[in-house]
Amino acid sequence: MKRTLTTALFNAFSVTLSTTLLLAGTAFAQQAPTDATSGWMQGFPPPEERTIRFTDEDYFAGDKLRWTVCHFRELMPTAGVRNGTGAARPLPYALDPAIDEVSFQPTDGDAPMTWGEAFEVNRSDGLLVLHRGRVVYERYAGCLDETTLHGVMSVTKSITGLIGESLVAEGTLDEGALVGELVPELADSAFGDATLRQVLDMTTALDYSEDYADPEADVWTYARAGSPLPPPSDYTGPRSYFAFLETVEKAGEHGEAFGYRTINSDALGWIIARATGQSVADWLAEHVWSRLGTEREAFYTVDSIGTPFAGGGFNATLRDLGRLGQLILDEGRLDGEQVLPAAAIARLQEGGSKAAFAKAGYAALDGWSYLGMWWVSHDDHGAFAARGVHGQTIWIDPTAEMVIVRLASHPVAANAATDPTSLPAYRALAAYLMAQPETPE
Repeated sequence: MKRTLTTALFNAFSVTLSTTLLLAGTAFAQQAPTDATSGWMQGFPPPEERTIRFTDEDYFAGDKLRWTVCHFRELMPTAGVRNGTGAARPLPYALDPAIDEVSFQPTDGDAPMTWGEAFEVNRSDGLLVLHRGRVVYERYAGCLDETTLHGVMSVTKSITGLIGESLVAEGTLDEGALVGELVPELADSAFGDATLRQVLDMTTALDYSEDYADPEADVWTYARAGSPLPPPSDYTGPRSYFAFLETVEKAGEHGEAFGYRTINSDALGWIIARATGQSVADWLAEHVWSRLGTEREAFYTVDSIGTPFAGGGFNATLRDLGRLGQLILDEGRLDGEQVLPAAAIARLQEGGSKAAFAKAGYAALDGWSYLGMWWVSHDDHGAFAARGVHGQTIWIDPTAEMVIVRLASHPVAANAATDPTSLPAYRALAAYLMAQPETPE
């Protein structure tokens, strides 16, 4: 009986963890959520029928999703990303109530929509807009308020990529080095003869399936490897993210096509840790989070040996993510100090190979590219973004001097569900803000 229960819990967590792998382009069939957190986890203890556990197969579905995205720390082990010991750096405010009336045309052909209407349609939990360094819009819903830590899903990948690009820019890492040289344990895996640049840009050729409809797909093995729960007695598979990465085999030739696979981010996380002697959580804390004037400690979810989930486990407040976005918009400078290498930010803005990206078939992102684990639009404004499923976004528009951070709990995982009412909204807001007169300091 004990063995059966352990197996059930382990497998259940594998299912739930796989939803937090958060792979763009993957949609989950989910029950439509209600407009509130529906009383989940209220009371001491909460009623059994209103309780959420991380071993529940549906803990990331329906109206549970809107509670869960703000409560990962209560559900699973985590590693903190410490902030500074001083006071938070104030954000200047110049709120513009007219923004909710900014209108745009959704790309799916629906009727025109306002910015305020899109907040609800896209199941936003929070939206923050900075223009020329000032907060011009801030709104919260669902489980989120000013102090809440919210999961950013695959925006985490872009943070990992930002660390990687910074280490390349400062000379700690060579983008042309083979992964097998950087991490000898990966020499015999598919990553072994890939370059660091190919990992950063996800142009690795990996025999790795993320087909959730296939119970034998590699993604399930990956999820079990990342589980912090004790495995059943008959389980013989890998017990950590690192151990799983050693098993990945090659399919094709590296460098030919973009293929969005979370395991690239965790391979990069291992490379970062080996090169610096620090996990991604500790590097981010020392070099960015503690210097940014953040309001709260952030955190990563971790596996059974404490490895931060570099592909999807980061959690932070809306305002602190805005501070990070503004740092990137400002080319890594804060109060006259170069916190991140300007060359790393410039490289992200350049983008990657449009031809390699086109092979992945993202119809709504025609003409885009992917570099350093960031999505690069190549539009007239040079906008680029960090994107995570269920609606997470950091959108940076250098021409408009604008940063948008959106945290959300949209019931459909794939960004394709929200892009028609998000991408045109971002661009309409940029046009509106650029038309506003300069505000005196």
